[in-house]
Amino acid sequence: MNKAYRLILLFLIGLASGCGAPSTEKEIPEAGYDPEARLKELNITLPEPPSPVANYVNGVRVGNLIFLAGKGPKRADGSEITGKLGVDVSIEEGYEGARLTAINQLAVLKSMLGNLNKVKRIVKVLGMVNSDPNFIDQPKVINGFSDLMVDVFGERGKHARAAVGMASLPRGQAVEIELVVEVYE
Repeated sequence: MNKAYRLILLFLIGLASGCGAPSTEKEIPEAGYDPEARLKELNITLPEPPSPVANYVNGVRVGNLIFLAGKGPKRADGSEITGKLGVDVSIEEGYEGARLTAINQLAVLKSMLGNLNKVKRIVKVLGMVNSDPNFIDQPKVINGFSDLMVDVFGERGKHARAAVGMASLPRGQAVEIELVVEVYE
């Protein structure tokens, strides 16, 4: 098979699989999709995004994906929910910590995008729980994050996820969560 024929064949295969030339049409959310309005309905006011605590940035955009650095349950007054699940933090307190972390991540997203209506989908969540070695309910804790994503973004908030236990987390925080988000152009 000559080189030109192979290139044409690969191009056609790419077109058939949706990997061809980019579309000139700009994707937009359908009518009725409004995470900003949903936040108001839930009485959630986003804080100023927490600043990175070391040599990194809050998020990096690559194409239509945003990779958000891990954040924890920092309150508006600067205090954090700290402690170890299975020792001095209950599942309910951990759930609230994960929910607070979701609010902090939404604040970062909004600062990067200007408007949460540009979020196409929550793709992947990594939830880390500061856990006693015998604690096995990390998914119940990280549900605080996942539940809020679905409350705000509906079906678009459903995501792939890992909820894992850690021996410790920075500053003793109860949870740390990072995520990947797909956005409209």
